[in-house]
Amino acid sequence: MFIQPAVLFGLLEGSEPSMATLTSILNKSHRLERLNLTEVASLIRVNSSEGISMILEMAGWVKEQIYGKRIVIFAPMYVSNICKNNCAYCGFRSDNKMVHRKTLSMDEIKAETLILLKTGQKRVLLVTGETKPDDDLQLMMESIKTVYDVSDGKNKIRRINVNMAPLAIDGFKELLSAGIGTYQLFQETYHPETYARLHTQGSKSDYIYRLEAMDRAYQAGFQDIGMGVLFGLYDYRFEVLALMQHIEHLEVTYGLGPHTLSVPRLEPAMGSVLSEHPDWPVDDQTFEKIVAILRLAVPYTGIILSTRESAPMRQRALELGVTQISASSRTNPGGYSQSDTTEQFSLGDDRSLDDVVLDCATRGYIPSFCTGCYRTGRTGLDFMEYAKPGDIKSKCLPNALFTFEEYLSDYASSNTKRIGRQLIKDAISTLPDSLQDRSTKMLQSIREGTRDVFV
Repeated sequence: MFIQPAVLFGLLEGSEPSMATLTSILNKSHRLERLNLTEVASLIRVNSSEGISMILEMAGWVKEQIYGKRIVIFAPMYVSNICKNNCAYCGFRSDNKMVHRKTLSMDEIKAETLILLKTGQKRVLLVTGETKPDDDLQLMMESIKTVYDVSDGKNKIRRINVNMAPLAIDGFKELLSAGIGTYQLFQETYHPETYARLHTQGSKSDYIYRLEAMDRAYQAGFQDIGMGVLFGLYDYRFEVLALMQHIEHLEVTYGLGPHTLSVPRLEPAMGSVLSEHPDWPVDDQTFEKIVAILRLAVPYTGIILSTRESAPMRQRALELGVTQISASSRTNPGGYSQSDTTEQFSLGDDRSLDDVVLDCATRGYIPSFCTGCYRTGRTGLDFMEYAKPGDIKSKCLPNALFTFEEYLSDYASSNTKRIGRQLIKDAISTLPDSLQDRSTKMLQSIREGTRDVFV
């Protein structure tokens, strides 16, 4: 097994690194270089306020250098909450009799998609529970086709990512053929004993099969995968280091790490005592440290933050390294149609999409619904060739502005439109001369009705 708990615990032992050691590591981050396990462990052991401030400041700088001010926005869509797993922390677990179970019909999925489109969304994460692999895959394949087929005038969902149970290699090949972007799966906890205690029923109880899912996805041809852990289940220090060990395994074996990392914290879920009283609670200061360390550890990897977190925490996390956020989310099947099904967990940010967009724009961030890299084949290793030296923002900034203008033209409130247009004007002036004129013309064409343009 490539996760080696004894090695990880050994790296976490010892005192706080010296200021000289910390400075050396942060100098490496200043060169936008990937950190190794020993260096990440050193950052985890930093506890002084001065040292943590240095880590947070460098994380913000690194994010700015690689990603600029873009913030990618998406919405999750739950297509089923029927699940045979019995995960102690999840509201959808099989023995929770308080949950109204439902699998959306294709007509209901169309209705959910149309509601998202009418708010301006263009990127969707499809989520489902776990029953039987073949049944789960069939439901997901039908759901993907249905979502892609829906339109609201000129607006369509342009990228679907998927969060579903692990598949065999042939299943992953079939899923990939549906034209999705990223396959997302969280190990939940990398600590074997904790994993076994919390996952007592269903195929998810197989730690190794879940751990090796990303290997099978790569072997099936996926280039973009999304990973993460659920903070609060076990010691965050071990989880962060184990996540890095998993990434190193993928990089050594396939030459490619994850496209995204997610950083969910355990939130209360109906009928789950553990979710309300975590064994390893993570406070806000520790959570900021986690986000910052991940940003420095893998500077070229996107970091996703969901609406589990409150608006103030999401605002702070954007400064520290988060590059993608969900907005106006619902975590129950049919939730956008005001279904009576139970949400998977409590939400901390229930603002509308326009409120989130306005907040981002007011803070100088450029809300992006961009799918240009996916559409032009800049995925996997091709994406990393741009991302690692920090060149990806030269491609992504114009595309972000184009999709932002689409949102402003078609869906934004008057205040959002006013602030957004000024933000676009300011951003255009930062582009190289060769791109300014071209981008200005493309923006004007969008205002005149053209849609779905990218460079």
